[in-house]
Amino acid sequence: MTLDEYNAFCASLPHTTHVVQWGGSHVWKVGGKVFAIGGWSREEHPYITFKVSDLAFDILKEQPGLRPAPYLASRGMKWIQRTSGESMDADALEDYLRESHRIVGAGLPKKVRVQLGLDS
Repeated sequence: MTLDEYNAFCASLPHTTHVVQWGGSHVWKVGGKVFAIGGWSREEHPYITFKVSDLAFDILKEQPGLRPAPYLASRGMKWIQRTSGESMDADALEDYLRESHRIVGAGLPKKVRVQLGLDS
């Protein structure tokens, strides 16, 4: 997944905002909370970081091309960084980005979830 493809996919998710920060990283948020970060690679395919469930973290952290996200995982947060497509193709990455959006959205205050239409 290229940076343009990453940005287009994240933009397609409901109620997202985009900002470039942290050394040129493309940061995507839902309700003001980060759910995906893309950047830190000089190659065509950026490193992409996303939030996962506890179980997914335990499985993914051991896979080639994936690792616990620097800084975030070292503080006990369940975030994975995809550094290559070796174990996770673009379709699977989109599924994990969609799930990260859902996890972060579900953690927002109820009032914000209702305002954004995330509570069904």
